[in-house]
Amino acid sequence: MKLMIQIPCLNEEGTLPATLQDIPREIPGIDVVEVVIIDDGCTDRTVEVAKANGADHIISFTGNRGLGHAFAAGMDFCLRNGADIIINTDGDNQYFGGDIPTLCKPIIEGRADLVIGDREPHKVAHFSPVKKLLQKTGSRVVSRLANLEVPDVASGFKAYTRQAAMSVAISTDFDHTVDHVIQAGRKRIVTVSVPIRTNEKLRESRLFSNIGVFITRSIGIMLRVYSSYRAMKIFSTAGVITFGVGFFIGLRFVYLWIQAGSLPNQHVQSLILAAILLLAGFQMFLTGIVADLINANRAIMEDMSYRLRRMELDERSDKS
Repeated sequence: MKLMIQIPCLNEEGTLPATLQDIPREIPGIDVVEVVIIDDGCTDRTVEVAKANGADHIISFTGNRGLGHAFAAGMDFCLRNGADIIINTDGDNQYFGGDIPTLCKPIIEGRADLVIGDREPHKVAHFSPVKKLLQKTGSRVVSRLANLEVPDVASGFKAYTRQAAMSVAISTDFDHTVDHVIQAGRKRIVTVSVPIRTNEKLRESRLFSNIGVFITRSIGIMLRVYSSYRAMKIFSTAGVITFGVGFFIGLRFVYLWIQAGSLPNQHVQSLILAAILLLAGFQMFLTGIVADLINANRAIMEDMSYRLRRMELDERSDKS
């Protein structure tokens, strides 16, 4: 069984040595362990440091393309090079490499296809109270949406079987930590979480410059997740509420009309508002139907992407 560990990097010459030194090269049940460094346009000595510390493969971009592109390139490279298990970790030494066997164990034992490392955020000393609260809230929201129990959705320390890696669609513009949990739930990919350790913080996060950015992006991700996967529920609920308010305002106008015995001119504004709300509610419901159809098409496209990827990889295996 071949394990490949991918590490997206952007100027990690200071932290990468510790990250690579913690990675075990002998794991029970694993025959080969290889490390893949994705050079996301590094301008320092990250590549030289990676080679000096035993990295097996280097994928280099001519410029910075972002974490999503680096992650996608790493997954594709690992699949094309015959990985049976793919682990993603960070180059900033946040995750303890010694826990890689812990991540692999449920897969080796045949109990899971996706294993997520649980940092137990409430125990991480350098997380602020606000960040801990948002991590907990976000994990609950996404877990409910995915119909899975994932205590640390934001964890980037994950292990994928080859089948799971081919099944999940990789969007370079979306937060893969959240998206893959949602996809795992929708596609019935067996997912488990295991407790992992974290190292002391060596540098500030490059994804979030301050707590305000973290809050804004976290809320934005949750809203995008809901709008992407629960559009029918969101728009139909909003539509029913809006339509209902308009209906009762219209009903009130009719009641006043009957009571007065003639058209109550002083309440024409209510009639106009009722008409607007009724139309808006109906339009929201129709929008939900369209969005649900788009989501269904997305599922079909993801299935086609999986089948094409599997055919391509099988063909490469036959040739080799």
